[in-house]
Amino acid sequence: MGEDTRKRVSAVLDSADIAVLFITALGATPLNAALAKPLVDIAQARGVAALIDHDVQLARTLRADGVHLPWAKDAATRYAEARQIMGNHFIVGVDAGRSRHDAMTLGEAGADYVGFGIPAHVEDRETARARRLALIEWWSEIFEVPCVAFDVESPNEAAALGRAGADFVALALPADLNVEELPRWAQDRAAALTAREAAA
Repeated sequence: MGEDTRKRVSAVLDSADIAVLFITALGATPLNAALAKPLVDIAQARGVAALIDHDVQLARTLRADGVHLPWAKDAATRYAEARQIMGNHFIVGVDAGRSRHDAMTLGEAGADYVGFGIPAHVEDRETARARRLALIEWWSEIFEVPCVAFDVESPNEAAALGRAGADFVALALPADLNVEELPRWAQDRAAALTAREAAA
């Protein structure tokens, strides 16, 4: 995560109304303070919440706004441990995978948001997208804890998930676009969600 990454992140945050920056490792390079701190600073300087992926201790050390916990079989235990470390003044959100039981357990435990995504190893993407949509519809009708749609690939998909009740839609920064192309990319996706809100 060198200067190019910082420029790319800045370009997106300066181009659209972004609520949260998820900071995660790229490839085999583990996330560390030297890599993550500049991105935390970039986000917080713009009033955007900076969440560290997975690493609770790093989030606390950098005074990021919180931590995002990826799906795991022991999600509730991991959440409890993260909350004890982070305290109640920081965000602790969790990807619930495809388990309604885990989602309800996490919501009742006090997670700041519950996420529904599609892991990279899933081969039947179409079925997984339909399941994610159904989970978000179910959650938004019953629970007040915000839900986040992860692994969203297009503006149309983002809009559909927004209409289904997702409070936030998480999009991965595309590696194949240069800095000059990123503002339009961000604006197109923000416009899709704005159109959804106007139609609601």
